[in-house]
Amino acid sequence: MTKSHHHHHHPDGSAKTEIQAGGEQEAAPQAPESGCNCEAGIAALTDKLLRAVAENDNLQKRAMKDREDMAKFAISMFAKSLLSVADNLRRALSAASESVRSQNEPLKHLAIGVEATERELLAAFEKAGITRIEPINVPFDPHQHEVMFDVEMPGVAPGTIIQLIEPGYLIHGRLLRPARVAVARGSAGADKGNNVNTSA
Repeated sequence: MTKSHHHHHHPDGSAKTEIQAGGEQEAAPQAPESGCNCEAGIAALTDKLLRAVAENDNLQKRAMKDREDMAKFAISMFAKSLLSVADNLRRALSAASESVRSQNEPLKHLAIGVEATERELLAAFEKAGITRIEPINVPFDPHQHEVMFDVEMPGVAPGTIIQLIEPGYLIHGRLLRPARVAVARGSAGADKGNNVNTSA
């Protein structure tokens, strides 16, 4: 401890200058060579950097798309779970026919309330981009409809929807649930009907 104290100024200072001088001398002959490497190195680094930036950009885009897809999926799942609520409201309303309602005052008021609830639900659906599809007397479309059964119907083009069993729903134009329908079979048997279905 005392020793270092003692020699503090002198050797310390001279050591420093020696190191500095040595460093400068060593650096000088290397300069031109390192200059060449430098340019190649910078080019390589720039290339790496640009690639990293591009990759990061792609990752961000992919992450954003994944997030959007997940959000859409979550909304679709939630919407699907509400479709049965809409179905039940519809069933309740169709169970109480106009003639029955007119004879039963409490039932009439109940039906009015259920209708209002259904309207509100459908309005909320529309806000979320969900629309109801209720096809009837139109050609069957495999992208939007599900055939529950077919019926022999002379005079009706095969593959025509003759009965809507359950409405379907779209979300932002994509199918959330197909409409369940019954179609005309046509009198020539099933094959002809199938041909029409595929071409429709």
